[in-house]
Amino acid sequence: MTKTEIREITVGAAAFICLVLILTFSYGGRDLAASSGANEVVLIAKFNRVDGLALGGDVHIGGIKIGTVAAMTLDDQYRAVITMKIADGISLPTDTSAAIHTDGLFGSKFMVLEAGGTEENLKSGEEITYTQGAVIVSDLLDLIISEGRTAMKKRQEKTK
Repeated sequence: MTKTEIREITVGAAAFICLVLILTFSYGGRDLAASSGANEVVLIAKFNRVDGLALGGDVHIGGIKIGTVAAMTLDDQYRAVITMKIADGISLPTDTSAAIHTDGLFGSKFMVLEAGGTEENLKSGEEITYTQGAVIVSDLLDLIISEGRTAMKKRQEKTK
């Protein structure tokens, strides 16, 4: 092997090791941030549809991340049961609502909480009862197209 080949192999190996270290620290840092709160509040919400929501997904209130999606299961009525870990110190009223939103038209899904107005707060392990499931973009587009076709047919019938 020539000196040039040895240098190229060394530079390639160093670049690969740096990439692995960066990915390891970024992934490990996310896990540390997610599990750093020993006093996190665990809340549950049930939805008819959670299409696109993923484990580790963000939970927001007022546009600020306050927690993550910790688990997703099905109950005996085949509804999606979402378990959220909320940062310690966030008090949510018992009439808080939860909805699944999309970041942009085709972006990732995340949970949005809207605080209610009652004096009593949710305790760890309790359920958020006011929920709105995920909106499926293709279903929404199909609805808009069918409404447009219906309106077009009505206009054509009026002109005849």
